[in-house]
Amino acid sequence: MPAAGQHRPSRTSRLTRALAVAGTGAAVLALPLLGATSASAATPATAVSSSVATASTTLAGYPNNLDGWIRESLAIMAEKGIPGSYNGIYRNIIRESSGNPNAINLWDSNAAAGTPSKGLLQVIDPTFAAYHVPGTAYDPYDPVANITAACNYAAARYGSIDNVFGAY
Repeated sequence: MPAAGQHRPSRTSRLTRALAVAGTGAAVLALPLLGATSASAATPATAVSSSVATASTTLAGYPNNLDGWIRESLAIMAEKGIPGSYNGIYRNIIRESSGNPNAINLWDSNAAAGTPSKGLLQVIDPTFAAYHVPGTAYDPYDPVANITAACNYAAARYGSIDNVFGAY
């Protein structure tokens, strides 16, 4: 029996609260699914000149986001015979930089030696210089140049970026 002056919730109010919590949880789970069905980031660019880019597209007309950078890099890699897949590149980017093209590692052994790892795939300057792919920007912070150079390095060292499952 509850202490004097305390209100005891009825069974119906507990049931109502349980249903409200369950309904809220279902709505929270459904929101990402509903949002994903209406996403337009992966739609092809329309009427973009090869020499003009907007804030939302690259010069080559790809979306100016992680998906677009990977797809543009894959197109360049295909032209140059550099192996790699979308999933292999994406997996390594998420591990190395969480998708931040301006990421820089200032604490590891490379940084201590004066050559910090930079960009999406955390490439050091000497590696970037050695494996830079002509036709991409000469800037390790440029997402497409960073991905393409890193994949070129991974191909030479491991056969493909797809074979890299840890720091490289």
